[in-house]
Amino acid sequence: MDKKLLFIVNPRAGRTKSFAPLFDAVACFSKAGYLVKVFLTEGRGDATRAAAELGGAYDLVVCAGGDGTFNEMVSGLMQLPECPEVGYLPNGSTNDFAASLHLPATPLKAAESIVNGHPFYLDVGRHNDRYFAYVASFGAFTRSSYSVPQATKNALGHFAYILEGMKDLDSLRPYRCRVETGEETFEGEFIFGAVCNSTSLGGIMKLDPSRVQMDDGAFELLLLRMPKTAIDLQSLIAAISRMDYNGPGVIFRHVQQVTVTTDEDLPWSLDGEYAPSAPRVELRNLPGAIPLMLCR
Repeated sequence: MDKKLLFIVNPRAGRTKSFAPLFDAVACFSKAGYLVKVFLTEGRGDATRAAAELGGAYDLVVCAGGDGTFNEMVSGLMQLPECPEVGYLPNGSTNDFAASLHLPATPLKAAESIVNGHPFYLDVGRHNDRYFAYVASFGAFTRSSYSVPQATKNALGHFAYILEGMKDLDSLRPYRCRVETGEETFEGEFIFGAVCNSTSLGGIMKLDPSRVQMDDGAFELLLLRMPKTAIDLQSLIAAISRMDYNGPGVIFRHVQQVTVTTDEDLPWSLDGEYAPSAPRVELRNLPGAIPLMLCR
């Protein structure tokens, strides 16, 4: 009996409007013995609904789009009692998460990796009642991840995030909050915070690949304290650029859970998608929640 594949496609993602590479991917899936149903998204939330309502009837659920599309698909699949095998064809403007996973850049090569791969049990994060695949962040540069218009992302790719991030530097401000990991508590004013499972954050900041494992049941917590002077800010940026996590103002930990409490307006970004401020945010690692098909 043929296996069944749900192919969720975001037609607005990425810098190319040609569907030819996706036809090649569908041909690859069909050749591997899958009956393919293509679902084209039309707006925000469509990938989540498709995965949640249809995904349970398929052996494999694959999305083509950017990290936001992958986030939506994962959010839908997490609503199922049992998650099917999952594939990702990176077709967005920056594909940070795909780069962390070393996924092939072309749809055909990515499709071949899926059909010839084995399950990699990827950790997923929960942010109160929402999910994230690779990063939940607040503070500097966070706004740029969800405020860049889609047309700009398609035209400029990674550079669009850098341009928007430079605007954030002009309005750098501290956020007073309390961050608890279960073992330690950090309190004070922070310009940036992230709970992540990736080597690239928001298209701008990089983490040391040797310090990040995406299936270890733990996230990386990165906090940057508010610098007191311009020289302190320069030192902080230099330390992060060098991936030096022992410098003043830098807090880096491996954690399974994080609780962030604040009295301030503290918006979040979940895989580049906006999440509103909440006085208390519970972040939890859900180990091995998604069987992602990879050739490693």
